Amino acid sequence: MKLNFPRKSPHIAAALAALLALPLAQAVNMSRDDYAAAKTRITAEYKIDATHCAGLAGNAKDVCGEEAKGTEKTALADLEYNYTGKPQDRNHAQVVRADTAFAIAKEKCALKAGNDNDVCLQEARAVQTKSMADIKLGKQVDAARMDNASDKRDADYKVAMDKCDAVAGDAKANCVAAAKLRFDKS
Repeated sequence: MKLNFPRKSPHIAAALAALLALPLAQAVNMSRDDYAAAKTRITAEYKIDATHCAGLAGNAKDVCGEEAKGTEKTALADLEYNYTGKPQDRNHAQVVRADTAFAIAKEKCALKAGNDNDVCLQEARAVQTKSMADIKLGKQVDAARMDNASDKRDADYKVAMDKCDAVAGDAKANCVAAAKLRFDKS
């Protein structure tokens, strides 16, 4: 069964594209009024999207709602960074983006059952772990380089092991052995 999820509002996409296109020099020159107007537009677009989602049912409604909330949170975080130009606001926007992607993926995983659900959630967590590791890498390049690789490897190893749970007998033993060999685990 294939579900058709609603597309994001073109207004939000245009607003995000405009905000992301602002160079840092313009961000410092953005007036308080422009910042407030952009914030109001983002909130208004969220309300439009939320109203659209209310007309849906079941998991499609939940996914649509998470996408609408995520788009608003991401747009507000990007706006704040474009307004201040501060590195900590850039990092916050990246964290919001990673958390939003995880929340949406989690809702999409709710359609699955059993091991498929577990694997889907592990994959979503792995993507979030990788994103958070990349953010950390951006803040402390030299110190985080080894942690980043380790976090990504551990996340991929966990996903591989969850996939092995879907099979039984010799196939499972071979799968586990291959995962351990591939990720250098003993």
